Amino acid sequence: MSAELLPLIGIALLVFVIAALVQAVTGFGSVLAAVPGLLLVTDPARAVVVATIVSWILTTAVALRERAHVDRRDGLLLTLTGIVGMPVGLVLLAVADERRLSAGIAVVMLVLVLLMAIRPQIGRRGMPVAGIVSGVLLTSTGMNGPPLVMALVDREPRRYRATLQAVFAGQDLVAVAAFLVLGHIDSEVLLLSLGGVAGLPVGWRLGDALFRRVSPAQLRPLVIATLVISAAAVLVSAVM
Repeated sequence: MSAELLPLIGIALLVFVIAALVQAVTGFGSVLAAVPGLLLVTDPARAVVVATIVSWILTTAVALRERAHVDRRDGLLLTLTGIVGMPVGLVLLAVADERRLSAGIAVVMLVLVLLMAIRPQIGRRGMPVAGIVSGVLLTSTGMNGPPLVMALVDREPRRYRATLQAVFAGQDLVAVAAFLVLGHIDSEVLLLSLGGVAGLPVGWRLGDALFRRVSPAQLRPLVIATLVISAAAVLVSAVM
């Protein structure tokens, strides 16, 4: 392996140790945490693809392990409606330039922080909308978590986290297949994904230990803090 490639793999490993830790604690933060770090070594489009591939591997493994806690009815609804929104996100990913895509990621995240801060109530009627928006965000920014979190965050923490992982796994699978068909997966994406997967076990174990100490009252502030920090990092990357 070329010495030039080792730093890429090493950075991806470190990025996804942190990303998996955040995902374990908040239920959704792997992509939000990973994209800013990946932007240090690759462009926004590749960062989205890498984050989605590694997220798919992580969430599939967790969803299978914690399947007893998954709300299957709502999870299926959010997954299917997310697939409906994915083509729109793929178009955005194809036509947006790098700076605009980075800035768009930051703006979307900040808007979702505001929505979560005012505690919107998303009933069952609002779930299809949350699902569609999550699909658009997944294939354009890789960050489908916030709308899904808004739909599920008020549930018991373990059920909340397990259901999120199941939805992520289903949506990510479709997105990865679309990225492959459209030619978005190249050797650089594969190398970064390899490094990212290597960092998942350590990050998840550390985060899971913290998650077991999180009460329902603490969950929402943790989610909002994750969004704010990640949005700030992406916005700085976009303007530099």
